[in-house]
Amino acid sequence: MPTVTVKLYSVLFKFFLKRKLLTLIDAAIDPYGIAIRPDEAVAAANPSFSDDGVATKDLHIDPLTPLSLRIFLPDSAIVSPKSVPNLRVRVPKGATDGAGVYGGYLPESSGRNCRKLPVILQFHGGGWVSGGSDTVANDVFCRRVARSCDAVVVAVGYRLAPESRYPAPFEDGVKVLNWLAKQANLAEWGLSLGNRRSGGGGDGRRLQIADGFGASMAEPWLAAHADLSRCVVLGASCGANIANYVAQYSAKAGKLLDPIRVVAQVLMYPFFLGSIPTPSEIRLSSHSYLYDKSMALLAWKLFLPEAEFSLDHPAANPLNHAREVALKYMPPTLTITGEHDWMRDRAISYADELRKVKIDAPVLDYKDSIHEFATLDALLKTPQAQACCEDIAIWMKKYISLRGNELSY
Repeated sequence: MPTVTVKLYSVLFKFFLKRKLLTLIDAAIDPYGIAIRPDEAVAAANPSFSDDGVATKDLHIDPLTPLSLRIFLPDSAIVSPKSVPNLRVRVPKGATDGAGVYGGYLPESSGRNCRKLPVILQFHGGGWVSGGSDTVANDVFCRRVARSCDAVVVAVGYRLAPESRYPAPFEDGVKVLNWLAKQANLAEWGLSLGNRRSGGGGDGRRLQIADGFGASMAEPWLAAHADLSRCVVLGASCGANIANYVAQYSAKAGKLLDPIRVVAQVLMYPFFLGSIPTPSEIRLSSHSYLYDKSMALLAWKLFLPEAEFSLDHPAANPLNHAREVALKYMPPTLTITGEHDWMRDRAISYADELRKVKIDAPVLDYKDSIHEFATLDALLKTPQAQACCEDIAIWMKKYISLRGNELSY
């Protein structure tokens, strides 16, 4: 059974979550179309490498929506880690107040000190109505993943319900994937221009125009360090639903997403539902930890348009017969579940169906664990949460390591 601490935390969590969901149902919408919700504790971005060896940066890639990103870059992206303290933009002589001067990490223009790392596209949980790429809990989790997996993590701050209902978060996931593909192409174009300049010849004025365009668009951390041919999508709770949709989209798009290749996905206690109850839903529906079925239904009612509400909606049930992409085209999938999560059996059923069509789809079911046991702020320091991150890294390296033949379950 879960510890007494977890049980007490679960009681408080359910109390406050139910109040939040009921409040949001009747939420006031401000003039900008944003629901008024309690502020969550956020972690400030730090573009210099912190004591844990991870630098972070926030981006807004769509001026028309609140869609945001936080990039987590581990210092393993640097060939010579000893040079990390000096890899910053120097304040020009004569600058007295430092205004407008970026003091974070900037990759060397030559690229000699830069390593290419795989990219993990991460989607947070929060029952569609809360959470963000910059919350304290998500920041800690993504830092841990970046270090354990030796990868660049791009956390997505997708739009939330009820002001942004289905399919807004799914569209945001696809938008970020396409933005990453554009970044990779811009980086390749910039590299090509650099080679042409070093070789001499050509129309200098034309190169300058193209290079100016590329420099204004390409994100330098991703250009220097992201290997998008080794991309993994990872989501927790409702974020796993988004991750699974993005994986379907990538399978359907195929070469249209070049050079991006989604080589695997990780679904952590996905927020899957269905009209036919599973044994775990029957057993734990009324006394589950953190979430029970009544609160899950409230969250889905806030997320799905009223006319589309159904427990078998494609966003909720991955085995819906109306799915656009056949299971055999899905990438290798690692599923994380907790013994005391009432949604556990449906996630396991999805993995079972993937294995039937020869997809590598192991399930790691953690004993005495609850929903979001590895991503909630109060549980991040537990041995299970830390072990879960290590297990994800072990499995993922089978698909993202350049060497291959990594250990895996």
